[in-house]
Amino acid sequence: MKNILEICKDFGLEIPADKQADFSKAVAENYKTVAEFDKKVGKLEAERDTHKERADTAEETLKSFEGIDPTKVNEEISKWKKAAEEAQQNAQKQLAERDFNDTLKAELDKIQFTSAAARRDVEAQIRAAGLKHKDGVILGLTDLINQIKTAEADAFVDEHQQQLENGKTKFTQPHKGNSDPGKKYSMGELMRMKNENPGLDIKQFMNQGGTN
Repeated sequence: MKNILEICKDFGLEIPADKQADFSKAVAENYKTVAEFDKKVGKLEAERDTHKERADTAEETLKSFEGIDPTKVNEEISKWKKAAEEAQQNAQKQLAERDFNDTLKAELDKIQFTSAAARRDVEAQIRAAGLKHKDGVILGLTDLINQIKTAEADAFVDEHQQQLENGKTKFTQPHKGNSDPGKKYSMGELMRMKNENPGLDIKQFMNQGGTN
C-alpha cells in the first residue's frame, strides 16, 4: 500500500524533503487510511456486540425474576446466609469438642480409678461442670478432680496404699529362712508374717529360728 507521499508524487505533486515529515504528520492528524478506518470500525463493532450480549444477559436475568416477590427474595437470601453461618459455627463447635475430648482423655489416663464405672462417673461430673478448654488445657480441671477425690475417695486408687502393696509383692517368693536365726518369734508374729508374705514356709522358718 502506497503512503501519501507516493500518491502525491504519482499525481505530479512532490513535497520537498524538508517538508515531508510535517506533511505526513498533518495528514495523519486529519485523515485515516481505509485500513485504519476498518480497524476502528471493527473494534467498535466488537464493543457493540459485547454490550449487546451483556444487555441480552441482563434482560434474561430480569425475566427470570418476573413474578417473584422481592421480599421473598430477600428472605431467601437471609435464610441461606443464616444457614451458612450456622454451618460454620457447628464446624467450629465440633473441633472444640474434639480438642476437649482429647485433652480430657489424656488427663484421665493419668489417674488410676478403682473401676471403669468409677471413671465414667468422674468423667460425667467433669463434663457436667462445663469447664472451658483453652490452648490445650481444661481450665479448672485439676481443682475439680481434687474436689471429687475428697468427696468420692473410693472411686480412686489410694496411691499410698498401692505403694505399700507393691512393696509387699516383692516378698511373695518363698522365704528362704530366718535372717536372724538367734531371734525368737511369737505365733502371732509368725501369722502376721505369713499374711504379709503368702509364700513364707512357716515350718522351714521355725526350724531356722523357732518360736518362744
